[in-house]
Amino acid sequence: MTSPLDDRQAATSSHPEPLVVRTVRIDAPDDLLSLLPADAPLTWVRRGDGLVGWGEAARIDVTGPERFADAERWWQDLVRHAVVRDEVGLPGTGPVAFGSFAFDDLSAAGGALVVPRVVVGRRDGLAWLTVVETAGTLGPAPDWALVARHVAGLTPVRSPGAVTYASGAVEAEDWPAVVARGVAAIRAGDVDKVVLARDEVATTAEPLDVRHALGRLAERYPTCWTFSVDGLIGATPELLVRSDKGLVTSRVLAGTIRRTGDDDADLARAAILAHSSKDLEEHEYAVSSVARALAPFCSSTNVPDAPFVLHLPNVLHLASDVTAVLGGADGEHGGPHPTSLALAAALHPTAAVCGTPTEAARDLIRAVEGIDRARYAGPVGWVGADGDGEWGIGLRSAELDPADPRRLRLFAGCGIVAASDPAAELAESWAKLVPMRTALASD
Repeated sequence: MTSPLDDRQAATSSHPEPLVVRTVRIDAPDDLLSLLPADAPLTWVRRGDGLVGWGEAARIDVTGPERFADAERWWQDLVRHAVVRDEVGLPGTGPVAFGSFAFDDLSAAGGALVVPRVVVGRRDGLAWLTVVETAGTLGPAPDWALVARHVAGLTPVRSPGAVTYASGAVEAEDWPAVVARGVAAIRAGDVDKVVLARDEVATTAEPLDVRHALGRLAERYPTCWTFSVDGLIGATPELLVRSDKGLVTSRVLAGTIRRTGDDDADLARAAILAHSSKDLEEHEYAVSSVARALAPFCSSTNVPDAPFVLHLPNVLHLASDVTAVLGGADGEHGGPHPTSLALAAALHPTAAVCGTPTEAARDLIRAVEGIDRARYAGPVGWVGADGDGEWGIGLRSAELDPADPRRLRLFAGCGIVAASDPAAELAESWAKLVPMRTALASD
């Protein structure tokens, strides 16, 4: 497939005069999400800790195969010229950019890094406030009073009202045929595994207040990373990469079974999943792809001998936490560590969201899937001034329609191997749509 996006695209950015960034410690707020405005909130929260932000001090929009590299260069240039006073010194303090990127190089959805004007973070009981300004707009020293004034001006969270659903680019009843084409390609030896996705369209009665969905996601899926970045919202169970002072972590999920709602039955299903040759094969491909991608950057990598079963309210997953130690820019010699964004770019797309071999699986997705994934299944998260940060995979997510505040696209994908049954994969996709459907509900 050819596209104008095969050639490098020029990035567009807002690049103001050098930023002045000040971070101070504050008392920990009860709920980070309660600080969010209705308009374009930025969120990365898990178990009550994380980062929220609002306003826009700077941003870059990127497209094409070089989107990660363009964003990386812009970010490094921005922080190199910034004036920073960080009184806290924790991951997520000082300058921070939230980002999300398209799954496919050819997608017009591209990607973006957004630097908020205000960030509130919390980690292990400690909280902080970061304010980003320029020399020409410099105000008083930041303190909790700034946040209190912001909260006092917030509008109440609004319900979206009744929600209706319709098939997206591919009708639900036609999707098993898409899966069957994937299985046929695997059995023909074209690929070992492919991940195929589908979308559906949700329409709300009232304009969506994103805070409604984010609050419900965080409450129901506290072990997932609840995110909102540049029109993509969701709660992902899959951590693409965390980089923290030279230690790298990636949580790999592949192999899924629906929950029944009965605890005893679900324990039995967990045992079935843990011994399923089909699901273990799918999981092994995903873990191996992550370990291979990290190897050039790391001096050591630890891959668990066997996955564990991750219990979520809607599904059970086979999961493995891969850890590694950064070993310099090329993995062998000294030099600056790659940033978390660079690591995310190297890891994307993993076999958990694309397949293996990567290029063949991506070509097959383009040929048979029938949708533009946009930023679904792409990296979403944040990066700090030192390059550390956290990036998830944009799963269990929805894309807001910028032209219609009542319209969203919801996504679900399934890993396909030779033993996959198309009808069962359709049922699994319905289970993976549950988090976002629940988040939109009014009750």
